[in-house]
Amino acid sequence: MSAQHLAGWLFSTPFLVLFAVFMAFPIIATLLMSFTDFGLRNVTDPLSAEFIGVENYTKLFGDEKFLKALTNTAVFVVIGVPLTIGAGLVVAVLLNSGIDRARTFFRVGFYAPVVTSIVAVAVVWRFVLDPEDGLISGLAAEVGLTGPDFLGDERLALPSIIVMAVWRNLGTVMVLFIAGLQAIPTEVREAARLDGAGVFQEFRRVTVPLLRPTMLYATVITTIGYLNVFEEPFVMTQGGPSDSTLTVSLDMYKEGFSFFHMGYASAMAYVLFVIIMAVTVLQLRLLKDNTK
Repeated sequence: MSAQHLAGWLFSTPFLVLFAVFMAFPIIATLLMSFTDFGLRNVTDPLSAEFIGVENYTKLFGDEKFLKALTNTAVFVVIGVPLTIGAGLVVAVLLNSGIDRARTFFRVGFYAPVVTSIVAVAVVWRFVLDPEDGLISGLAAEVGLTGPDFLGDERLALPSIIVMAVWRNLGTVMVLFIAGLQAIPTEVREAARLDGAGVFQEFRRVTVPLLRPTMLYATVITTIGYLNVFEEPFVMTQGGPSDSTLTVSLDMYKEGFSFFHMGYASAMAYVLFVIIMAVTVLQLRLLKDNTK
């Protein structure tokens, strides 16, 4: 080994050690654990866990609670991703060219929820959605109406959490689209205007096609984030009422750290991993063709 190669390995050793201890080992251990009945009694002696093959995986698809969590997660993705991408694109276009004054203020304002603690976000949204003293209920009372119990009603709880997640993640998508908009050459826009294109024609025929690579990236990372959604339902509803806001990640957390069914929770983790991989590959294949 040359001195140059040796120096490279020495400099990369700290990262490789940290990756092996905190990433590679837990990933491999979780995979092995998913084929066992690992529980609280096996924490002190992991090798005492009994190998049960694919029993955890077959049990998952007969578990009504897991299927409910899987359905809720799918609804979260199907509704939340288009809303987040659409709202982020609209806000980015407005902040890039439609608003001249206090542009920085608005950009910081829309991005602030991304870097704000989920606890602080939860306090704000609980105030907004509280059925008795909340902002919406107060406004409804002014016109003689009774505000709904957004987080206590099974029909409204999941949509309310989705709206909260869209509001919280809007800033990330906005920043990506602003970067994409600023990368579009001004000559292309000017040529479209000289050809008689109006504002909406320019947006449809020029802006959107040139933003497709950015849209692909934003869609993929937003979908992955919503498939892993955990913080919002955990802080706001704990999966209730009646599991109406239970997601796969939250169900996994409860099985692993509340009921200590760690082998079963590990199987959930790998099922979710396969779903994320499949959805991501499908999106890349379908959307990438449109970016060429």
